[in-house]
Order: sequence, then structure tokens, then C-alpha cells
Amino acid sequence: MTTREEFVSFALTLENVYTDRPFHDDNWVLLRHTVSKKTFAFTFMRQGYLWVNLKFPPDWREFFRLVYPSCLPAYHMNKEHWSSVILDGSIPDEELMRMTRMSYDMTLPPEKMGDGKKRT
Repeated sequence: MTTREEFVSFALTLENVYTDRPFHDDNWVLLRHTVSKKTFAFTFMRQGYLWVNLKFPPDWREFFRLVYPSCLPAYHMNKEHWSSVILDGSIPDEELMRMTRMSYDMTLPPEKMGDGKKRT
């Protein structure tokens, strides 16, 4: 995945998700949970690439940042909790999907966490 269309198309396969453009700037497209409106992915173009800000558990955040040079402390967000992932083709699609699912799960409303529902 290297384009916003590919990323958004995948993210929309997750349960109860929609896109939003709250900043009145077409460069920023967010993916949110329908029920809580919490954002799990911020997409934006920067330096010729699509960047996606995702939230990971601390141990995974450190792992991803060590393993993938295109995973950095988040641009314009809390760098402790969020990471920017540059979609330059260096991260396999399966891994990017796993990262996105992690962010999705980390931002689920509390009443949905641990509900036993399968997430894609």
C-alpha cells in the first residue's frame, strides 16, 4: 500500500469505520470509529509520500520504530502514543494492515474492547 485510496479502502473494511475531513484541508483524511468518533488513523501527504499516524501499544511502538526506518515518532501528535508510518513501500502490506488493526483496537470505545468479536 502506497496510496491513500489503497489505505482508506483497507481501513474501511474494519467494523464501524468512516472517513472524516475535520480540518477543512483536503490533505488530511481521518479514519474514525462510528460509535465513539475516535480516530485511529490520520492520513496526510508529506514530502511526496502518504503518511499515516497510528497508535500502538508501547512495546510494539518501539519494535516498529526499530525495525522499520519509515516508522517515526508521530508528526503533529503525541510522540509517546502515536507513530507516523510513511507509506513508501518499505513496509509489507500485511504488516501495515496489522499496524492499522492495532491502532483500530487501541482506540475502540471501552465498551467494545474485549467483546470477543473478530476483527479483520
